[in-house]
Amino acid sequence: MTFIEEILREQLGLSADLAALLIVFGGVLVVATGGLLTPIITIWLERKVAARFQDRIGPNRVGPLGLLQTIADVLKLLSKEQITPRDADKVVFFLAPILMVVSVVTMFAVIPFSPLAIGADLSIGILYAIAVSSLGTIAILMGGWGSNNKYALLGAFRVIAQLLSYEVPMILALLVPVLLAGTMSMQGITEAQANIWFVFFVPVAAVVFFISSTAEVGRQPFDLLEAESEIVAGYNIEYSGMQFAMFYLGEWLHAVVICLLTAILFLGGWQGPLVNADNVIGPILGMVYLIAKTTLLYFVHMWIRFTVPRLRIDHLMAFNWKFLVPLSVFNMLIVAFIWKLFPAPEEPGFVAELPRALGVLVGNIALVAVTLSLLQGYATRERQKVEGLVDETLYDPRAPRVAASATD
Repeated sequence: MTFIEEILREQLGLSADLAALLIVFGGVLVVATGGLLTPIITIWLERKVAARFQDRIGPNRVGPLGLLQTIADVLKLLSKEQITPRDADKVVFFLAPILMVVSVVTMFAVIPFSPLAIGADLSIGILYAIAVSSLGTIAILMGGWGSNNKYALLGAFRVIAQLLSYEVPMILALLVPVLLAGTMSMQGITEAQANIWFVFFVPVAAVVFFISSTAEVGRQPFDLLEAESEIVAGYNIEYSGMQFAMFYLGEWLHAVVICLLTAILFLGGWQGPLVNADNVIGPILGMVYLIAKTTLLYFVHMWIRFTVPRLRIDHLMAFNWKFLVPLSVFNMLIVAFIWKLFPAPEEPGFVAELPRALGVLVGNIALVAVTLSLLQGYATRERQKVEGLVDETLYDPRAPRVAASATD
């Protein structure tokens, strides 16, 4: 019996079924409302951090420190007219922004915020998160197709090329914590990091997941879905008012969820000192630890966004298929081999788990060393090509070959 259930049954005299129903309903209400209200803080935080990077002040007019600026923007968008293009597919056009938000909010159902605060501890939590997040890709495609606009449709086509491509290394990176924990339950993965966080001995998987998930969100430097200089405003060019805002609400929520997942899968989630499910303070501390880790990752996310320029589409795809995918495949194979090579400890503990963790860490370091060596060789050849020191036909099979004459 949980602490809240004990209050409902013993203090208020409610039946067990009614208490369980109220707990589920209250949990859904809190998670959904909290998730939808999160962008009020994150949007303000992004604006202030962007202003700091660009030597500006940022929002400072509406409310103290500009905290109410996001609410003012929402009220402005609510007053805007909802315009639907005459030739648009109205059903698809209307459902796209709703599906965009729903695809992210439903992911909060399987996120363990503390030892006790979790909506549904599914045994296939990771699989559920991947499946639900892919609905955002479908929503963007629906928005581009339903608008009946060439720029919106072109932006939607980029979804197929970018988001689906970057799902490959992201899923391969997700397999690493699943392999280490032996379960796809997010709560189980969090509990498996009670002694050593996964990021300390599988840093390659953590970095690959963070980069590929950032591309999955479609934010800078991977924001080719809405590159203003190339396709005007992208897939949402025909949207206005709150329909327009719902796409950006889904984007900001997705960014927060990605940081939450990274913290859960690689940074121990709610794990931290004095976290114990048997008392009231422990679960609250666990939630504080998870929020702190998520905030740190979100700052790194903003740091990358405001410092790295947008990539070209060909460079973006080459970076994925020529670098991230091979790296994630080899990393998964190395981790699986070393993890099965070392026997599992009879009793869990930091000292008992240390040999396996060090073995996997050595494998990650060796993989990084080999990768850097290959990249250095590739960069040297490219520099020599530019400087004219190497014949490009030696490395380009498509280049014409000049046959040697008989007199040579």
